[in-house]
Amino acid sequence: MALQFEVVGRFNRARASKLTLPHYVVQTPMFMPVGTQGTIKGLTNSQLEDIGCQIILGNTYHLALRPGAELIDELGGLHKFMNWKRGLLTDSGGFQMVSLLHLADITEEGVTFQSPVDGKPMLLTPEESIQIQNKIGADIIMALDDVVRTTITGPRIEEAMYRTLRWMDRCIAAHKRPDAQNLFGIVQGGLDPVLRDICVRGLVERNLPGYAIGGLAGGEDKDSFWRVVAQCTAALPEDKPRYVMGVGYPLDIVVCSALGADMYDCVYPTRTARFGTALVPEGVLKLKHNAMASDERPIDSTCSCMVCKNYTRAYIHSLVTRDAMGSQLLSYHNLSYMMRLSKDLHMSIVEGRFPEYVRGFLRTQFPKGDVPQWVCNAMEVAGIDISSCCAPVPV
Repeated sequence: MALQFEVVGRFNRARASKLTLPHYVVQTPMFMPVGTQGTIKGLTNSQLEDIGCQIILGNTYHLALRPGAELIDELGGLHKFMNWKRGLLTDSGGFQMVSLLHLADITEEGVTFQSPVDGKPMLLTPEESIQIQNKIGADIIMALDDVVRTTITGPRIEEAMYRTLRWMDRCIAAHKRPDAQNLFGIVQGGLDPVLRDICVRGLVERNLPGYAIGGLAGGEDKDSFWRVVAQCTAALPEDKPRYVMGVGYPLDIVVCSALGADMYDCVYPTRTARFGTALVPEGVLKLKHNAMASDERPIDSTCSCMVCKNYTRAYIHSLVTRDAMGSQLLSYHNLSYMMRLSKDLHMSIVEGRFPEYVRGFLRTQFPKGDVPQWVCNAMEVAGIDISSCCAPVPV
C-alpha cells in the first residue's frame, strides 16, 4: 500500500483528512479536475499549482491511444512526461467504452469496442487496463469495472456487480507496482441497496488502499443518488479514502462530503466554462448573456483568483462568443472556485464549524429558502440542521 490516510477533523459523518501519496500530500475533501490526455484544456501546470490543484485525473484509454503507454513509460512515466509534481489518478478506461464509443460487447474476458482510429474491434481486459496504468505511473489507479448506467434496471445490474468483483481479483493479480501505485476498487450495484451492500462487503474483504463509489451521476434522480452515497460511505472503512466518481456540481460535493465522502472528479467545471458559464457562490453566471456586455464587475467579487482580480464580466463576455481566451479564463476561474470549495470544506471541518459552513452555502445558493427536498433529506441523515435555510412549508 503506497498511501497513508489520516483523519484530522470530523463532524458526524463528514471528515477532513490528510492523504499522503507517493508524489504529494493532499487534503480532503478534494475535487480533482479531469485532464483527459495529460492536460487540463487551456491551463498550464503552473496555473493549476497556483490555484491549489492537488490531483489531476488522466484517462487511461485516451493516453494509451495517444501518445501511448509504452512511450510514456520510456520517458519516465506521466508525472515526468507532463512535468507535474503533484498527484495523478488514472481511470481504468472502462467508462469511455460505454459512454463515448460504439460498444460492441461486454463478456467475462473484457470489453470489446470499436476503435476510433480504424474501426476495428479492440479488447480491453482487466489485466491490460492495469498493465497500461502501471506504465503510466499514476499515484492512484482504478480497477476495470463493468459499468452500467443507473437508469438501467433488471438482471444486467446484478450481472455487472458480480463481474466487477471478479474483475477486481484479476486487477489485483495483474498489479505489479503496489508499492508505488494504489489500486482502488469501485462499488457498483446500481440503485439496488442489496447489490450495493454485497459489492461493498466484497471489496472491503479484499483490503484495498481506497474505494470508489461508481455508477452514479448518470441520470438517476437526486434522492436515489444521495441515498447510494450515504449507504456506501457508511459501510466503507473509516481508515481508507472514499471517492465518488463523476461528481462535480458544487452542491453535490457539499452533500456528499457531509455524508462522509472524500474525493470527487468531473469535467463539469471546465466543460461549462467552454460554454461561457462561470461558477459563483450563488450558482452559475452565464457570461454569454447580453446583460454582461457592459458589466464592469468581476465574475465574483468574493473570489481572489487571477481572472476576478484582472478582468471584468464585460471583457470576458466579449471573448466567450468569439475567442478561445474566454474559455481559458473561465476554466481558470471555475477550477479556482472548485479548489476554494475543497479548501473551505476541509478547513470548516477541521475548525469545528462545518454545519455553519453548510448553512451559509445553502443560504447563498437558495436565498428564497427553496432548498431541494433531496438536500434536506440528505442533511437530516448527515446530522446537520438546515431548517433556518428553508422556507416554511405552507399549511
